[in-house]
Amino acid sequence: MATLQQGDKAPEFIANDQNGNPVSLSNFKGKTVVLYFYPKDDTPGCTAEACDFRDNYQFLSSQGYEVIGVSTDDEKSHKKFETKYSLPFTLIADAEQEIVNSYGVWVEKNMYGKKYMGTQRTTFIIDAEGTISHIIGKVDTKNPSQQVLNLLKG
Repeated sequence: MATLQQGDKAPEFIANDQNGNPVSLSNFKGKTVVLYFYPKDDTPGCTAEACDFRDNYQFLSSQGYEVIGVSTDDEKSHKKFETKYSLPFTLIADAEQEIVNSYGVWVEKNMYGKKYMGTQRTTFIIDAEGTISHIIGKVDTKNPSQQVLNLLKG
């Protein structure tokens, strides 16, 4: 699939959250969505990223932003991750890699010379009409909410 660009319509999805409830991007029409893709629950970088969004969630929410995390982990893993770190936002289980593929973040990675497929850490900011307004490709796992706010505040 072609790489998504700023100004593209965000691909629709329907998948289960950490509680087994179906979630659709269209559920958030009228809100600005911070859709962040991360490799794996309860790993150092992903935990730092999730906890920063947690710590700034009230402010983001008060500004009208909806935070949604997506990884290829299953619902059970997401529920443990949510509970362990008191995450107040939706975590979407994409075990079939449908969403990561539609957003172009399921890529070949290389660790210690070993090639494998995995999620490229990326944040998409989707406006109230469902259009991608910003894409953060180089995510600062310690300060992702500040990266988002810097873009949204201009």
